[in-house]
Formats: sequence, structure tokens, C-alpha cells
Amino acid sequence: MILCLDVGNSQIYCGVYDDDRLTLQFRRTSTVRSSSDELGVFLRSALRENGVSPKNITQVVVCSVVPDTLYSLRSCCQKYFQLEPLIMRPGIKTGLKIRYKDPKEVGADRIADAIGAIKLYPGRNLIIVDFGTATTVCATTKQREFLGGNIIPGVRLAMDALEENTAQLPSVEIVPVSTAIGRTTIESIQGGLFWSNVGMVRELVTRMSAEVFADDAPMVIGTGGFAHLFDSERLFDAVVPDLILIGLREALRLNS
Repeated sequence: MILCLDVGNSQIYCGVYDDDRLTLQFRRTSTVRSSSDELGVFLRSALRENGVSPKNITQVVVCSVVPDTLYSLRSCCQKYFQLEPLIMRPGIKTGLKIRYKDPKEVGADRIADAIGAIKLYPGRNLIIVDFGTATTVCATTKQREFLGGNIIPGVRLAMDALEENTAQLPSVEIVPVSTAIGRTTIESIQGGLFWSNVGMVRELVTRMSAEVFADDAPMVIGTGGFAHLFDSERLFDAVVPDLILIGLREALRLNS
């Protein structure tokens, strides 16, 4: 079995593959720095509670946008699973031609998303919208070229910024809305969060398509925790919540 770990700024997203079948997913908050022992105990306990013996984990692959966690995670894998993890970092095989000016600057999560998207939809131009702590919008060509894209404050980050930096605006539930005019403060915040993201995605997809995909329209893929929030607006040709885990599994295959 393969343990895939996606370490984001807010959560550690974990998935277990049995061959090519994703059999288990679970999460842990990552806002507090954890020791290798804390991570190891959590992972082994979560696996056992979900009916998976830690002894059955034969490979681990890690993607992290939080560099401080990598040492602890690597030590955790060595101590609690007796395995050396594959860490998504510059120099590993990705199957991509990275066209960033400095390829080392590209976040491991964006590369994993692109690998997963190409695995699912080969031979297609792709725009991938990932709603994480930050929202990323990235373009990949049918020739497997990762062109780059955009990084924007995520939906929850925007809401937290309003709550923390204003005197009277409360935290609200993030939900889809049907009208553009809010008639209470809560409705106004919810509408602002929802419609600003709808407009942002539509504008960026339109502009990116015109710049690099004018002759062959791209497939637009949504992923991340808030992708399904926008189902009513039909922003995406497909929503793949576990896209990054698919990419991590494929990266491990490429480097085995």
C-alpha cells in the first residue's frame, strides 16, 4: 500500500492507495508545527482506526508547501514506517516540461496537480483551479508543458482576513449564493466571497485561454476543498477532489 501526504498551510491531506485504487482519505490540521513522533503516532493511529495496518504501507510520497515540516515528516516515515519517503522536490521525474522562469520556484502542490491532471486527461490542454489556503490557477499544454499561472488568496483566507482585520465583520459560513445583493452583513460577506471567486475564475480562464490556447480550448479542472462550492456556476469541465493524491501516486510510479 502507498501512503500519500499532501502538506498544505492549513491541513495535511492523506490518502492510501492499494495498487491504483484510492481506499482511504483522512486529514489533520497543519497550523501547529509537529514533531516526527506526533506525526508518526497520528498517522499510525489514523490508519489503524480505518482498518489499515501500518505494516502494509510499503511506500510513502510527500508533497509539502511548508518546508519546515519536511524534516519531521521524513524522520516520521523512517522511524514509524521504516521507509524513506519520496519527496516532491526539484530534480525528481515529473513527466513535465516546466516553463517557469525558475522551475525551482514552482510549488510542489501545483506540480502534483498537473501530474494528476495529465494522468487523467492525456492529450488535452488543461487549466487547473485548486482551492486551497491559496487558490492557484495553472495552465498545462497537451505537450505536457507546465506554463505557470496565478496564485490568489483562498476563499477561507479571504474570510479570515475580513474577520481579523475589521472591527465589526463576523466569521461566516462559506456557502453558494444565488443573488448578488446581500441584505444582511452575513449575506453580504457570503455573496462577496462567492461571486468574487466566480468572477476571478471566469476571467483568468478566459484570459489564459486567449493567451496560450486560442486554437484549442482547454479543459478546466476544479480541485481542492471548495471546488464543489461552485457547482451551480458550471465553471469546470470536471471536478476532481483527490487530484493531488492522483498526482502523488503517479509521481511515485515515475520515480520507482
